[in-house]
Amino acid sequence: MAKQQSYDVVSDFIDFLNASPTAFHAVDEAKKRLKSAGFQQLSERELWDLQPGHKYFFTRNHSTIVAFAVGKKYVAGNGFYIIGAHTDSPCLKLKPVSKVVKGGILEVGVQIYGGGLWHTWFDRDLTVAGRVIVREENAGSVSYSHHLVRIEEPIMRIPTLAIHLDRTVSSDGFKFNNETHLIPILATSLKGELNKLSSENGSVENGNQTDVNKAIDKTGTTNTKHHLLLLQLLASKLGCEPDDIYDFELQACDTQPSTLGGAAREFIFSGRLDNLCMSFCSLKALIDATSSESSLEEETGVRMVALFDHEEVGSNSAQGAGSPVMLNAVTRVTNTFGTKPNLLEKAAQRSYLVSADMAHALHPNYMEKHEANHQPKLHGGLVIKNNANQRYATNAVTSFYFREIATKHNLPVQDFVVRNDMSCGSTIGPILASGVGIRTVDVGAPQLSMHSIREICAVDDVKYSYEHFKAFYQEFSHLDGKMVVDI
Repeated sequence: MAKQQSYDVVSDFIDFLNASPTAFHAVDEAKKRLKSAGFQQLSERELWDLQPGHKYFFTRNHSTIVAFAVGKKYVAGNGFYIIGAHTDSPCLKLKPVSKVVKGGILEVGVQIYGGGLWHTWFDRDLTVAGRVIVREENAGSVSYSHHLVRIEEPIMRIPTLAIHLDRTVSSDGFKFNNETHLIPILATSLKGELNKLSSENGSVENGNQTDVNKAIDKTGTTNTKHHLLLLQLLASKLGCEPDDIYDFELQACDTQPSTLGGAAREFIFSGRLDNLCMSFCSLKALIDATSSESSLEEETGVRMVALFDHEEVGSNSAQGAGSPVMLNAVTRVTNTFGTKPNLLEKAAQRSYLVSADMAHALHPNYMEKHEANHQPKLHGGLVIKNNANQRYATNAVTSFYFREIATKHNLPVQDFVVRNDMSCGSTIGPILASGVGIRTVDVGAPQLSMHSIREICAVDDVKYSYEHFKAFYQEFSHLDGKMVVDI
């Protein structure tokens, strides 16, 4: 039974990955799951009418999502039990002017997003996905809306240079320039022009009044900023005309689906494990920890998940962890249920955040990169991250709570510190801990190939993460009373 449950969680995770090529799609998939589980969508633009025992969520920019369930015994000033993760991953995003033509080849200009292992993007079958701003006309009235789009077929590729033209690549290593070499090819100019002519003739034959031959968008930008061939592909998916596409936020994506792998089928091979793995596990844990009628009967706090955009580039945006989006949610919930002074400050000190971001597993070919006593293993459970310089927000008190939950449920945990002769990455943990004043532990499931276009994690760690997070939601309000520090 346990083995079947583990398979179900992993299978569900792979479905989530394959539905989420971008942060926009990840939030959209999360919305569908929350609505199916009985969560009510709120708008930050409107007043909130909240009730104990009910479940809610809202989105910001459609790339960040916050969901929460209010305990039936919750009163204003009580704590929030939060898991925070992020929806974005390093990628190549299309430039505002993406049209590039060189050597008779149509290319798509991209800019690097985050700290990716960009060499892994060469010789991959790529496509595009993201959101598009579309002009819509109905009965003489014009409106604009954003639509998610994804082209499933491989339409782009970044080819490497043949070894015959780069004889030192084997001895000197693969070297490239991010600006001049990291540009996907879309088509040859010849085929692109033939496709354009075919489209024009088809428009005439079909009686379409749009004169594609003018190749001028209503904004004066579409057909000069981006290849018409690319716009035609997008328009075909969206069911609109190329000239109706006013703007977009698109990124290059690998077309190879996420899958189980390894001789023992013990691994997950996929892009975006950092950090969709933690996003999925925390989201599913909240949904399942609040699924039954009695789930919130004895709950005195608020169970929350916050999945942020822009972690990979510092979190400093209106929808990043550096914004007040989570604090806004905590404030609005608190103020809905009480008006006494200092309730928010009281709630912050009673709250607890699990900052969940993937961790570095021990690499068998680079074992010297890990400190000898801190070598997280695949299948070893969630990793508690420590850093004396506060690159992670963990301390003895916050790690105690997380370990106690693991002990009670017989779940493995591991420890990680970076070597003293290496720099340490960071997470949303220190940002939220310092900005909100909330107790925080930094954790993550171990993985290999972080920030590659294809990463690796272990199936057991997906199960362990989900179970650990679910137990956290179910038990933290009772566990919190066992330790008092500031008295």
